[in-house]
Amino acid sequence: MSLTTDLFRRMLREEWRLHEHLFGGRRFAAFPAAVAVLSAGGFALLSYTGTDFSAIVAGLHGLLFFFGLQVGTIGLVGRDALRDALGDVTLLVFSARTLPVSWNRLLAVFLWKDLVYYTGFFIAPIGVAAVPTALDAGIAPGRIALLWLTLIGAFALGVTLSLTLAGAATRSRWLVVVPVGLVVAALLWPDIDALAYTPYALYREPSTLAAVRGFTPVAVFGVLGPVLFRPADSGAYRTASERFTTLGSWLRDDEGLTTRALLEVSRSSGSVWKVLFSMGVLFAVTALLLRQITAATGLQPSPGVAFGTLLGLGSFTTYSWVTQFDSADEYLRYPVSVATVFAAKRRAYLLLSVPAGLIYLAIAAVWYDPVALVPGLAVLPLLSVYVFGVTAFVAGLSPTELLFDTPRFLAFGAALSVVAMPLLVAALIEPAFGPGATVAAVALAAVAAVVGIALQRRAGPRWERRLRG
Repeated sequence: MSLTTDLFRRMLREEWRLHEHLFGGRRFAAFPAAVAVLSAGGFALLSYTGTDFSAIVAGLHGLLFFFGLQVGTIGLVGRDALRDALGDVTLLVFSARTLPVSWNRLLAVFLWKDLVYYTGFFIAPIGVAAVPTALDAGIAPGRIALLWLTLIGAFALGVTLSLTLAGAATRSRWLVVVPVGLVVAALLWPDIDALAYTPYALYREPSTLAAVRGFTPVAVFGVLGPVLFRPADSGAYRTASERFTTLGSWLRDDEGLTTRALLEVSRSSGSVWKVLFSMGVLFAVTALLLRQITAATGLQPSPGVAFGTLLGLGSFTTYSWVTQFDSADEYLRYPVSVATVFAAKRRAYLLLSVPAGLIYLAIAAVWYDPVALVPGLAVLPLLSVYVFGVTAFVAGLSPTELLFDTPRFLAFGAALSVVAMPLLVAALIEPAFGPGATVAAVALAAVAAVVGIALQRRAGPRWERRLRG
C-alpha cells in the first residue's frame, strides 16, 4: 500500500472518529437519511409549485458550490476551531513536522478525503432524492447520472476555490481581494457567461468542450490550493489589553463579553475578513439564482427581499465564529448568567454580520435598482435576529453540533424553513402581486425577529439549567 493511499484511508477514519467525538456517539450517522428526506420533500414542493426542473438543478449546483466553499474554509478556521473544540490535538493534515511527509502532499490527500467523505455523506443523498422529481420531469437515466457527476463537480469547485483563496491569504491578504473581485464581477456581469467555466456547464449543454472548460478550474484550484497554502505557526500568545479597553469603552460594554467575542474573531485565522467572505459567497450565489430565474421565467423577483433573506440566513456562520472560541462550562466560574452571555454574543454577532450584509446590498445597487433593494435593509437585520434566536435556543454555545446531530439539525432546518420559504416565495411573486408581497415579507421578517428575541431570552435559562444539571 502506498503512503498516499494509507494517508487517505487513515484520514477518512479520522474524520469519522472526529465527528463521533464532536457530536456525541453515532447519532450523526442518521444525517444522510435526514438530508435525503428533506431534499426529496423540497424537490416535490418545488415541482408542485410549477418550478421547472432545470431551475431546480441550477439552484442545486449553486447551493452545493456554496457548501463546498464552507467545507474548504479549513484553511481559514480549521486550527482555531479544532483547538477550541478538542484541546491540544494534531490531526494528520497538520502533522508535516512530525511525519516524513511534505505539507503539500498532506493537504492534497486531505482535499481528496473531503471530496470523497462529503460526497458519500451529503451529496449522494441529495442526488438520490432528486431521482423521483427528475423522472417525473421526463429526465432520462443517463442525464440523471450526469447530474450526479456535475453536482460533485460543483462541490469540488467550491472546496478547491476556497482552499486556494485561503492559501493566497496565508501569503498576503491582498492576494485574495483581486481574485474575489474578479469572480464576483464575472458572476454578475451580463456579457460574461461565468457558468460556462463551472461543472454545471456540462449538464446544461453536454459536450467535450463543456466538460474540459467546466472542470479545468477544479483541477487548477486543486493544484494551487495545496501549493499556495502555508501552515500557520502557533506562535506566542498575544495580549491586546489596550485594544480591549478602547473597544470596550467605545461599545460601553461593562461586562466585556461583547468586546471579548469581537477580539477573538478579529485575532483568529482569517480575522473579520471571513465574515465578508462567507457573505460574499451568498451574495454571488443569490445574484446567480436571480439571473437564472429571470432567464428561465421572464419574471423579475424582488432583489431586496431575496438578498435580505439569503444574507440573513447566511449569518449563521457568523454565529459559529462568535461562539467557537469559548466553552459554555467556563462561564459557570464567573458571576455572570448564561442569558447575559447570549445577549453579549448577539450584540457581537449583529455588529459583524449586519454591516457585512449591508455592504453587499450596496454593491448590488450597481446591477439592481436601489429602490428595489430597500426592503433588504429591513429584512436582513430582522432575519439575522431570528437566526440568532433559533440557533441559541437549539444549539446553545455549540452550533457546530447542528452539522451532524440529526435531531437538532432537523429542528433547526424546520425553524428556518418556516420563515425562509414564505420570504423567498414573496420575492418570486412580487412581479405579480406588486408592493403588497414586499410589505408582507417585511412584516413576516418583523414577526420572526420578535420570535427570535423571545427564543434568545428563553435560551439563557434553558442552557443554564442543562449546564448546572
